[in-house]
Amino acid sequence: MYAIVDIAGQQFKVEANRKIFVHRLSAEEGASVEFEKVLLIDNNGSINIGAPVIAGAKVKATVLSHVKGDKVIVFKKKRRKGYKKKNGHRQCFTQIQIESIQG
Repeated sequence: MYAIVDIAGQQFKVEANRKIFVHRLSAEEGASVEFEKVLLIDNNGSINIGAPVIAGAKVKATVLSHVKGDKVIVFKKKRRKGYKKKNGHRQCFTQIQIESIQG
């Protein structure tokens, strides 16, 4: 059984007892969160598609930790002008574990 869920503006395919990284959530570590924007549920071959979301469906998860991703280098250059800029960026993520899918 899996579901497609909208979490913080992005769509994720989630299954029970799986860990995923999502954009930073405001919940604290160890807190339980619920996501109600469930777009699709596949229950062993029977697919339920929402228009746009499935009414009454929920995905429950637990916040495991807040982490930062790998550094992404942003390098800008204009040829023959002597212009170079180098910046770095680290995205903040939240690691969650999916507890259950209710459809």
